[in-house]
Amino acid sequence: MSDGKTAQFSKLIEGSRQGDAECRERLFSLCRSYLGFVARSQVETWLRRKVDASDLVQETMLEACRDFDRFEGHTEKEWLAWLRKILAHNAADFVRRYRGTAKRAAGREVHFRDPNDSHSPGVSEPAAEQPTPSQEFLQLDTELRVTAALAELPADYQEVILLRNLQRLPFNEVAQRMNRSRPAVQMLWMRAIKKLQEALEGNDE
Repeated sequence: MSDGKTAQFSKLIEGSRQGDAECRERLFSLCRSYLGFVARSQVETWLRRKVDASDLVQETMLEACRDFDRFEGHTEKEWLAWLRKILAHNAADFVRRYRGTAKRAAGREVHFRDPNDSHSPGVSEPAAEQPTPSQEFLQLDTELRVTAALAELPADYQEVILLRNLQRLPFNEVAQRMNRSRPAVQMLWMRAIKKLQEALEGNDE
């Protein structure tokens, strides 16, 4: 995010602190798509049938609005980190509730990923393919811009990037999840990343 946009974002935060309802509405609306992708990355595909990612987002937004006075940051990066912390807590609560009320199938584990810890238990490491800058795109200061562009991609492009880049799964597992061959998934991923990069470049113009 450019210095100008960074300053504008900080102004939204300060305006919200001062009780400006329009600033607060804008601040939260800018983050909804971002939180949606983060929410989808919190649980395995099978578990999504039990919870809608939008429910996690809604719960997180409500809690963030209620507890906004507790937010002490001033930047986009601090704001998104605070929202991720709330969302991760809500996702973990759901997993615990689900484990307590449902019998798991033999050998089936609920994999929960802490977005702040790439080595959390249950997270598969990506295969050792040559890394690209896009591998870590959610760690950049342009998180909102990237997720806004990602939201405009076709559903299968979103899914392959979600599984490969956010959940950091190896291509073999991505292929299994998407019911496709590994070569087909690799080609899909490359096309998806290319489209994402083109969208980002277009937004820069």
